[in-house]
Amino acid sequence: MIKAVLFDLDGTLADTAPDLTYALNRVRGARGLPPLPLTATRPVASQGARGLIGTGFNIHPGDPGYDALRDEFLAVYAENLCRETRLFAGIPELLDRLEARALPWGVVTNKAERFTFPLLDLLRVRNRSACVIGGDTTGRIKPHPEPLLAASRAIGLAPQSCIYVGDDRRDVEAGQAAGMKTAIAKWGYLNGQDPENWNADHMIEEPRDLLRFL
Repeated sequence: MIKAVLFDLDGTLADTAPDLTYALNRVRGARGLPPLPLTATRPVASQGARGLIGTGFNIHPGDPGYDALRDEFLAVYAENLCRETRLFAGIPELLDRLEARALPWGVVTNKAERFTFPLLDLLRVRNRSACVIGGDTTGRIKPHPEPLLAASRAIGLAPQSCIYVGDDRRDVEAGQAAGMKTAIAKWGYLNGQDPENWNADHMIEEPRDLLRFL
């Protein structure tokens, strides 16, 4: 029996792509480059700085100049966390339903705490969540299972009693490695891929669909 729900943040709980794209385009603009449309950046938004910098400049971790671009991008993003970011349609109602059933819910994300905590505050949900595990909370990031295991410990439930909802293959891999049920948020970014072969337990078209499995 599922007794708690854990959510990925970017591309699952909240649509953060517009503000991530804004930060990227600020960095591009400072170098005389034209802005990229949201259609170009949205598929990789779940990958954070790595995905955005790769798309915007075609450079990757370890390449010359990557660290400086990443730091500049993150500095701009930190000042613009919630210009257009919103909870996905249906998420507020889902959270209300979970709380009405006395089912705790939490957030497990690879996004660093310094962005995750203030963003959830701005979205007015942090004080409602049973736990928040950021990308630097445990020293491990997904697909390693430790962040999810830390979340289950924080809410005092066995991993087998939890379901993890995400929009990336690594979310499924982390959830499975932690011994949790997994669900793919098909409204999310999906890294531009087809999630049908990710072997998740459930595919959900919209947030309310999750209630069928609880």
